[in-house]
This record gives sequence, C-alpha cells and structure tokens, in this order.
Amino acid sequence: MSGESAEADRLFDVRDKTVAITGGSGVLGCAMAQRLARAGMHVAVLGRRPTACDTVVDAIRADGGEAVAVVCDVLERESLRTAVERITASLGPPDVLVNAAGGNRPEATTTAERSFFDLVPEDVAGVVDLNFLGTFLSCQAFGRGMAERGEGCIVNIASMAAVRPLTRVAAYGAAKAAVVNLTRWLAVHMATEYDPRIRVNAIAPGFFLTEQNRYLLTDAATGEMTPRGRAILAHTPAGRLGAPEDLVGTLRWLIGPGAAFVTGVVVPVDGGFSAYAGL
Repeated sequence: MSGESAEADRLFDVRDKTVAITGGSGVLGCAMAQRLARAGMHVAVLGRRPTACDTVVDAIRADGGEAVAVVCDVLERESLRTAVERITASLGPPDVLVNAAGGNRPEATTTAERSFFDLVPEDVAGVVDLNFLGTFLSCQAFGRGMAERGEGCIVNIASMAAVRPLTRVAAYGAAKAAVVNLTRWLAVHMATEYDPRIRVNAIAPGFFLTEQNRYLLTDAATGEMTPRGRAILAHTPAGRLGAPEDLVGTLRWLIGPGAAFVTGVVVPVDGGFSAYAGL
C-alpha cells in the first residue's frame, strides 16, 4: 500500500469501534449498519421490532460482520438504559451513536382533505416525539458514558425539511429543525463541559424513498412518481432520489479520525437540492 493510500485509509479507519444505531432496522439504518459492519465496526441494531432487527443482524453475520439485535423504544428511558447495558456487555462500551430512528406519519401531514387547521395535537406530538424526543433521550442515554470516558461520537439524522421548510410536513420539519438545534447545542456542551474529543454532528438527507415517505413520493396504485415526487426531482440537480448507500460515506467520515476537528455541523447529502434556487 502506498503512503497516500495508507493515510487515506487511516483517516476513515473505524475498525473495532462499537456503534449503536437506533432505527437500525429501517431502510436507512439497515444500510448504515451493514456498511459499517463491513468496515470493521461492532454494530448494535436497535429497533422496536425484534424480527426486523434480527433480519439485519443475520445479514451482517452472514457477511462476516459482528452485530447484535437490541429491542429498544427510544421514547422510554429505561429501555434505553437497558440497551446501553446490553450493548456494553456484548460488544463493549458504545463509541458511536447514530440516531436514525424517526419518520413522518400521514395523520400529521396536510392534504387536500386535511388542512393545517385539522391536524390534531396527538398526531403532531407523535411525530415530534419520535424525531426529536427520541433523539434527545438517546443522546442522554449513550452520551452519559461518553462523558465519563472522555470520548465518543454522536451523529443525528436530520432532514432537508429542517433547513428548507417543505409543504405539507409542518410537524416533521419542525421536529427535524429541533434535531439540528440540539446537535449544535450538544456539540458545544459536550466539548466544553466534558471533553473536546466528544463530537456531535448531523446528516441532513435529501429525498430518499422510505416506508415513511413512500405515500408522498409515489402512487400506491401505479408505482409512478406523484406530482410532489416529480417536483422534487426537478429541483434536485443530481436528477434522482438518494439511495441509502449514499449516506454511508459521509457517516463514515464523520465518525472517523479524519473528522476529529469537525463538531456541531449539519452535512447535507441531498444531490444538490439545498443549493438549487430554481432559476
């Protein structure tokens, strides 16, 4: 291996570190879990559905990786505490937390039949709780150990809806905007109150087809893009929706040695959507 190749490898070297991924059985979380396992990380796949988590873990193990499935509800502090204990016992103290649990729900989305004034508090609160409170509580649960050890890395998953308000998804956008604010606040807090080696960043994905947004982007009957989906593509210079694997390179950089001086940032992975003015 040449000197330059060895240096590049070192900058992205995440081998033998333990990562906990909330929402690890989802479309995006699954891709992250599998790719990080291939990079040599010990992966804990967290989710509410045991079978879904086991499926991801089985695929990782079949590929030669090390992983455990951990049933966990990110809205329950005791469930998170138990998850940290189980991961520590199985894989070692979590070095990295990826908060990929989140999503929208149709009931909290405006439509031609459901106006903004018809959205009910319970549905709005459900979206805010899953995306913001779940991230907040997970940062508390896993961040405590990082503070005690004086090192660690947290990567939150935000959204384009946090930085460019999008039509129809007021609750989801507000929740993800709160995740962005928390990311920046917590980066400063952990570095100044505990240790500068604890870093907190976020990734803001553009448009990726997931189970939570499929109803907005594709027609269930035909599989074709909806008018909203076509408008998104028209405003994405890359000309396509993101694939889950598109997030992995940025994630691996943020948790690796090459990003040791990077904290409190939100990195768009959006095919140019946030840069496009439409003119």
